[in-house]
Amino acid sequence: MDYLLTEEQQMIKDLCRRIAEEKIKPVAAEYDESGEFPRDIIKVFADSDICGIYIPEEYGGLGGGVFDLAIATEELSWGCGGISLAFAATGLGAFPIILYGTDEQKARYLPDIASGKNLAAFALTEAEAGSDAGGIKTTARKDGDHYVLNGTKQWITNGGEADIYTVIAMTDKSKGARGANAIIVEKDTPGLSFGKKENKMGIRGSTTREVIFTDCRVPKENLLGRDGLGFIVAMKTFDHSRPGVAAQAVGIAQRALDEAVKYSHERKQFGHTISSFQGVQFMLADMAIQVEAARALVYSAARMIDSGAKNIAEPSAACKTFASDTAMKVTTDAVQIFGGYGYMKEYPVEKLMRDAKITQIYEGTNQIQRGVIASSLIKRSLAK
Repeated sequence: MDYLLTEEQQMIKDLCRRIAEEKIKPVAAEYDESGEFPRDIIKVFADSDICGIYIPEEYGGLGGGVFDLAIATEELSWGCGGISLAFAATGLGAFPIILYGTDEQKARYLPDIASGKNLAAFALTEAEAGSDAGGIKTTARKDGDHYVLNGTKQWITNGGEADIYTVIAMTDKSKGARGANAIIVEKDTPGLSFGKKENKMGIRGSTTREVIFTDCRVPKENLLGRDGLGFIVAMKTFDHSRPGVAAQAVGIAQRALDEAVKYSHERKQFGHTISSFQGVQFMLADMAIQVEAARALVYSAARMIDSGAKNIAEPSAACKTFASDTAMKVTTDAVQIFGGYGYMKEYPVEKLMRDAKITQIYEGTNQIQRGVIASSLIKRSLAK
């Protein structure tokens, strides 16, 4: 389908696909096996000037929005869903600064993110506070001109690798959700440390660690927004970042479809290529329909967000849910088309299936997303 991309957007798409094909795809299995962080590929991102796609021009970026970020993430994820996360998760960490940062904060942090010099991360999840974001226990106690942070964040993408962390912590627990703050913490701040690198099922080319705060003193100037705005910062950030997860899912699904179509021309059974069998044809057709529908929903939601629309939680949740469910379905079908070979690490589809699963879980499980969508529907109905 023709999504009427601008000339610049088409250039972004073509460039990121070329990076995926030439730089990421050849090493994806290697990074999946080793679990190493892909510093050499991040240098390619920086040298290609794609790190600042979604960052305003006045801070060294290209001035694009969520849509441009989604285009890039989809193509990079076609190469590897894990490696692409170094780029996409930095967007998650940077969005709070873009949305709520002061001019001084933006000028301090965004240029180095845009250039690829620095990576970012978003630290919300804890052992007892994932979907229940209101259950966080990390505290940010006011002490003169500083906040003193104590607590542990869990499963933080880019943890230990990122240079900038946007952290959600409680300053006044008696106020509930209104007692949370969003605070920028730099990697070299005393009292900030990191746990072991998690051994994950998929996206193994992405680093996931605990982020630990032990009497970590941060200047009060690092507060994002105003006092008590932490949960609003987090939720608005997710509204802008979830299309990125959806785009990652679309990229993974498209790669699975491409691999399945290619294999169907090569594999012979009963004297014929399996592409000649109607059962396989119908599977490929359904996979193609699902991928294109997911892409259309992601692009539509991203464009709506970039337009400045106010009620973006529902389309953001919808595209994330549909695209990630699609990725899981399409990658599973791809494994089925490959048969026994699809279950082997020698072939790429088993990795795609493993990588797809996380897109249904992080940045809010799909069950949480359906709750967001249903709540929006009900409120809109009652308002009539």
